[in-house]
Amino acid sequence: MSHLDPEVAALLAMGEQPSADEQHHLDSCADCTAEVASFARAVAAGRATRTGEELLTPPDRVWESIRSELALPPEPSTAPESTPDEPASRPSEAPSTGARHVARRRRVSRRPVFFVMAGAAVAVVAIVAGVWMAGGIAPRPEIISEARLDGFPTWAGAQGEAMLERVDGHDRVVVDLTASVPDDGYREVWLLTSDASDLISLGVLDGSSGSFDIPDDVDLSRFTVVDISQEDVDGDPGHSGDSIVRGTLSAP
Repeated sequence: MSHLDPEVAALLAMGEQPSADEQHHLDSCADCTAEVASFARAVAAGRATRTGEELLTPPDRVWESIRSELALPPEPSTAPESTPDEPASRPSEAPSTGARHVARRRRVSRRPVFFVMAGAAVAVVAIVAGVWMAGGIAPRPEIISEARLDGFPTWAGAQGEAMLERVDGHDRVVVDLTASVPDDGYREVWLLTSDASDLISLGVLDGSSGSFDIPDDVDLSRFTVVDISQEDVDGDPGHSGDSIVRGTLSAP
């Protein structure tokens, strides 16, 4: 079982409809579902600033406050320079109030658009960075080997998949199980040697899929078989002998 490509996850987060195979994978893979959701939150933050309404021109005092906060130089004056022979302005040549208002809007009307776009970009980058640091977007795993898990005769119709992954130098087994199981008891995931002479418990499978870290001291050249068993709540930590599915890991 391989994960969705990050580019595909990003497209799905932006609203592209998944294919049947992609939807089937999302239904069974919690990691990829979380990755798409993380991208979707970033996209939503960027789109939230685009209200579709006409942008209003703020008063000059707003821009003066921004300049002061960012330590920007004052905006050059656009008023004509006066000369000894000609006054700076003449009452007969002064523009009307309406003309001054239009000129002011024309000079600053681009600023709201710039700051909205810049704010949206900063918000998206901050959210994506925060999700990455929080572990919401996991590093891309390296697939080492895979296994098809076949059902035992007493578990007709049971099947599953297992995948050995390496993430940041650590190994883990990801399993998916399809089987009708009783409400009582629990399922446990094991690594076995090829001749079943030795085994290691990886943990309890809660639901139909799960990810299990493998201790660093486990020799994966020996423990190549993945087994999922049905266990009773009897206090016995050993394998019950009631295997649901089993399969051997091999390179993809």
